[in-house]
This record gives sequence, structure tokens and C-alpha cells, in this order.
Amino acid sequence: MSLRNVLVVLYDGVQSLDVTGPVEVFAGLGRLPGRAGTGYAIRTVSLGGAPVRTSSGLMLVPDGDLEGERPGAGTTLLVPGGQYRADFEPRLTDWLRAHGGGAQRLVSVCTGGLLLAEAGLLDGRRATTHWYACERMARDYPGVSVEPDPIYVRDGPVATSAGVTAGIDLALALVEEDHGREPALAIARHLVVFLRRPGNQSQFSAQLAAQTARRDPLREVQQWITEHPGADLSVEALAARARLSPRHFARAFHQETGVTPGRYVERVRVEHARRLLEETGEGVAQISRACGYRTPEALRRAFVKTLGQPPAEYRRRFGPDHP
Repeated sequence: MSLRNVLVVLYDGVQSLDVTGPVEVFAGLGRLPGRAGTGYAIRTVSLGGAPVRTSSGLMLVPDGDLEGERPGAGTTLLVPGGQYRADFEPRLTDWLRAHGGGAQRLVSVCTGGLLLAEAGLLDGRRATTHWYACERMARDYPGVSVEPDPIYVRDGPVATSAGVTAGIDLALALVEEDHGREPALAIARHLVVFLRRPGNQSQFSAQLAAQTARRDPLREVQQWITEHPGADLSVEALAARARLSPRHFARAFHQETGVTPGRYVERVRVEHARRLLEETGEGVAQISRACGYRTPEALRRAFVKTLGQPPAEYRRRFGPDHP
């Protein structure tokens, strides 16, 4: 199998992890036994071929001049994110507008999606970006169907990802698409990351989606919920653990976390069930009990409500036997 080209766009203020995370994934394929010469030919380019300073102050020296590049078939064009700013370098967006659509695959990481949107390359497509920039993308680029929750979104030849480390998840998905699951798994193990966080996984875990309570008893209850998803997590039981009346507990929990106790418990349970479906061969009935659902039907309803699909379909798409 011949090398596939990956062209990475650099610019002043770029986020170094948005660059190096996906690059390490793509480069990792060529380091696997028997894979030399069958992976990816990676090049970095900038305007004029000039060195760029990343948002953290690191200097990156590109391989060549962006303006001399014409990506085509066999090329994945990767546009990383950078400092959250209100303006863009016109020469960069002009080049993307003129030549970005010629790439076989167009990929953005984090706020790199804003650059694609500015160049008109996301019009009529579904896309995501860093959670902090989703509102801006939706406001400034009404032609883009913004999905603020997933860690990455695929829409035809265009793939956009959420903030920073989500670019690694997307790159692993692309390697799996190109070369199969086993090479992607080997790269993930080498980098000590998950093989594949599904694209529709939320940018936030249940713990990050909610605020952390200020008071110790409520924080301890949040931790208890996370560690014991199969336990009795009724308001009454949680209130007793916090040594508060159920009414006072429910009101204080909502005030300090931004969600009701019931909603928080549901998020934690669905998240735990999702991990079990992805990583184990346990039956749905067993997973239901482990996550605090009395019946598989109760788990199915929670899955459909939260993820838009039943557990069986989720396992088919993302489970350990996913091809």
C-alpha cells in the first residue's frame, strides 16, 4: 500500500497539541512492525514557509510554503486550531478557500474549524469545534450546522473535531478507516490513549458537564455517584449521605452543580453503560443492573433519550467486535 499524504497547516498562534497529537498518530503507523513505507507522508507548511510561534511559545519550523501547495487526491489536509481570536490571516483563509476543497479529506482540530468556516468550506455541512467556540461558529457562520456536543463530526470528506485531544481521537478514527482496527489499536496503546472515543461521545464527561459543588458534602456525593452507578441513587438516599433533608439536598445540588440530582445520576449511568458496551462483551441485562437500571428497557429508554440510539445499535457501532 502506498503512502498517503498528510498536509498540516501551521500559523502563528497555532495550538501545539492540535498539531503534534494527530501527527504522532499518523507517524505512529510507520513505526509499527512491517508497516515501514506503508503509512503516511507528513508535511507541515506555513505562509512563506516561515517558522511559527505556537500559542504556548514553542517555535515550529515547517517543511515548506503553504502557498505553493495544491492538495489533491490521496491528501488529508489538516487545519489545527489556535488562539481564540476575532480575525484571521487573509492569505491563509484565501488559500483555504481556493485550494482546501481539492483535498481528498479535509480535517480540522479545535478552532481550526473556524478557519474552515471562514473559508466557506463548511457551508451546508455538519461540524463541531471546541465547546468555547461553538456559539461563535453558529452565530458567525449560519450556513454551518453546528453540533456542540460530539468530540468529532464526519460529514462526507470533511471531519471536524472538538478541542485539543479530540484531534487524537479523530486521527485514530482516520487510521482505522484507512488501515483497520489493529494498527489503530497498536498506535493508541503506544500513545497510552483510548483506541476510539466514539465521535458522538460528548465533549464533557458527566462530571465536567456539571459544575463541581462548592460544599464538601455535595462534592462527596458527586464522587459517590460516579464510583457507585449501580447503587441506590435516589434523592432520599443521596440526601441521607449528605446529611441533608431531601428537599434541601435537591435544591442545594441544583444550585451548586447546575443540574438536578436525577439528571446528574442519569448522565453518570449512561456514561458508565456506554463504556461497558464499548469495552466488554457483557450482556445488556447485566450492564443494566451494573448501572442501576432495573430492566434492560429502562437502560434502552435512557440511551435513546441521551444518545438517540438503543444500546444494541451503540454496541454494534462502537463495541469491542466493531470491524
